[in-house]
Amino acid sequence: MNYKEALKYAEGCKQYGIIPGLDSIRRLLGGLGDPQERLKYVHIAGTNGKGSVLAMLSSVLAAAGYRTGAYSSPQVLEHREMFQINRKMIAKAEYARCMERVSQAAEEIASQGFAHPTYFEVETVLALLWFQEKGCDIVVLETGMGGLEDATNVIPSPLVCVLASISMDHMAVLGDSLEKIAGQKAGIIKPGSRVVSMKQPPEAMEVI
Repeated sequence: MNYKEALKYAEGCKQYGIIPGLDSIRRLLGGLGDPQERLKYVHIAGTNGKGSVLAMLSSVLAAAGYRTGAYSSPQVLEHREMFQINRKMIAKAEYARCMERVSQAAEEIASQGFAHPTYFEVETVLALLWFQEKGCDIVVLETGMGGLEDATNVIPSPLVCVLASISMDHMAVLGDSLEKIAGQKAGIIKPGSRVVSMKQPPEAMEVI
């Protein structure tokens, strides 16, 4: 699989839609040896500001000498922007190699009668696999949508959970009130993690 073929495969996975929940991505990661279990994380959720928080934190950690992975979405100019180590994008050959492994595991899952992994699940697994293979000291990870049932929430307890500004968004999926949405965003919080939050509206802060 070359880079063009890898991108085509990822794009093809968009046909499977957006399916909240962690069962599918757990199966996919399990087929690849659970690389997510061998990494340390800063996990970021929120409505606005996630990308800025990720950019600042990953830059600071890299400057401090940590081999720092960063996964964000969507891209601005180049697909490979989503996958970075020490602010350098994944190489096209590396993306293709990792996607070949991920695609094989995804097709195996589908052949067993399970739902085919979605676009975001495939890309998230590729990121985690690459970060683990490259020996990252820490990974700064941005949720795609929500938090509790977002594919990135498959990780073990992060070192730090960060909550950027929370407001009304994706109401059809996350809920029709600020309290419900905050509950989904705060779903990234796990036992043993430190939690840092921006000043939030009172309804969101009470949930957090």
